[in-house]
Amino acid sequence: MISPYTGWTREHWAALADRLLLAARAHASPAHARIAFPGPPGGYGPDVDALEGFARTFLAAGFRVAGEDGRDPLGLMEWYAEGLAAGVDPASPERWPRLDEHDQAKVEAASVALVLHLTRPWLWDRLPPRVREQVVDWLAPAVGAAYPPINWVWFQIVTEQFLASVGGPYAEEDIEAGLALARTFERADGWYADGPERAYDHYNGWALHLYPLLWSEMAGRAPDPAYLARLERFLDDAVHLVGADGSPLVQGRSLTYRFAAAAPFWAGARAGVGSPGLLRRAASGIVRHFAERGAPDRDGVLTLGWHGPWRGIAQNYSGPGSPYWAAKGLLGLSLPAGHPVWTAVEEPLPVETGDFTRVVRAPGWLVSGTRADGIVRVVNHGTDHARPGARLPDAPLYARLGYSTATFPLLSGDPLDQSVAVLDENGRASHRTGFAAGPVSALPSGTLVGSSRWRARWGDQGPGPDHGYSRPGGELRDGPEVEVVSAVRGPWEVRFARLPAGPAAGTAAPGGRLCFGGWPAPEGGPATRVVGGPGLTERGVAVEATPLADRTQVPWCATPGPAEPGRWYTAALLLGAGDEPPVMKENVITWPDGVTDEIPLPV
Repeated sequence: MISPYTGWTREHWAALADRLLLAARAHASPAHARIAFPGPPGGYGPDVDALEGFARTFLAAGFRVAGEDGRDPLGLMEWYAEGLAAGVDPASPERWPRLDEHDQAKVEAASVALVLHLTRPWLWDRLPPRVREQVVDWLAPAVGAAYPPINWVWFQIVTEQFLASVGGPYAEEDIEAGLALARTFERADGWYADGPERAYDHYNGWALHLYPLLWSEMAGRAPDPAYLARLERFLDDAVHLVGADGSPLVQGRSLTYRFAAAAPFWAGARAGVGSPGLLRRAASGIVRHFAERGAPDRDGVLTLGWHGPWRGIAQNYSGPGSPYWAAKGLLGLSLPAGHPVWTAVEEPLPVETGDFTRVVRAPGWLVSGTRADGIVRVVNHGTDHARPGARLPDAPLYARLGYSTATFPLLSGDPLDQSVAVLDENGRASHRTGFAAGPVSALPSGTLVGSSRWRARWGDQGPGPDHGYSRPGGELRDGPEVEVVSAVRGPWEVRFARLPAGPAAGTAAPGGRLCFGGWPAPEGGPATRVVGGPGLTERGVAVEATPLADRTQVPWCATPGPAEPGRWYTAALLLGAGDEPPVMKENVITWPDGVTDEIPLPV
């Protein structure tokens, strides 16, 4: 059997793509230039929403036809050619917003350019000269334009590279400057930060690793060996971040793109790095995870949400067409049926072969996977989508102390889940963004240790565009410093926390209780538990709604009164299959498997 773990073959992938593409036609304008999926408009308005609907499904259509060497039983290229002609025609009632009219058109232009490149013999080369001229005119404002210094730099590079290939206007200095900027995003072990901040998320895979490969193909260049080495190293971490049920790590913005998380595994296959059977296992597991849980829905539509609809997952720029960036996860269809990634036998994911622990240095993550429950957990001491010392409230998808493949962070309110917080006089929990990241490492026993330290503060997210990061709203109040050390082994984390003593540590706010928040596990899902050590005598369970369950349980424990400065408080946190908790005696831990560790704590 070629797919012993997922059962998915190339035929399953093709059927999914065809279902998505045929369902999209029901929401298209008469000339097919605009695809307006049902739902309230996004923050950029219905014109942008409809452009997204076209450009992002166009990605899926391009991958589908490119991998079949132009065979097109659904008539995809003809259908999208009509829409393309209307979208770039300035006199058409269905014309698209131009790149110099709305910045989001710069994003969608890159998808249009990429597919025109991939399907050149079957689409671009057959377009009437006037349509080709209008396509060039629509893409041309990319030249010399300002793009945000994040993953967007690749949209300009890809767009101008296509223009160069068809004799259109382009600026070599734009491309070279963009490539130079992209290199500044490089971090340890093949990872990228999405800009100058500590922004580590799925954009690593579905943007910052994907576009360099596709751009080099467009430019007719062999991929840079240094890039290939970085991609291979990143994929070694990435396969460890997929749960046995196929769930990607639930962390970072734009999660409504869902199985776009499969894109880096296909990029590896396309570039010839990594094990084909393992890469397909990861990609097929991810797409099957969503396909079996309501995405797409019964009408074949990808809604704003995770499994089913959940509007609260969206950033303010997200509209009904936005989820179709999931099409990036269909990149594998651009590879023919005889490619090794389709003919190799699936290999198990790391979490399916046994328990593992892993240090991921760039984002400051301690990673633990357990075979018994198939869950991958990340304890986070390096990512907050901000810079060290920033005075901001927390972005829930970045600044929590833990993320996993089986839990979803609470998206509103003050930090409770996966937190160490100081509670003020009103019981409000403090935030940690701007923390100082300590080292992350493995002890000789295999137990992982990491730390971070921050100035606790209280405040709210402010108004304005929500791009997944934090922004201040109103007054921020500073409190004491908080220091946390994590020790991770199997399904357990032992968390040490203190409010350092001395004048430089700051003064505890009235109330000043120290609270340890546990994993936000869906009711009926994996076990979540917090076992408090001495001094953590208050306990409770909060219940909130998340995209995984209407009832998500967050256990917590806290000091009954103000925390004693300088004292280390300790709690053990469980997610998944675990019996007896670790035995904690000061900084010495005896784990359920019998291993004893002495955890180095700062003096």
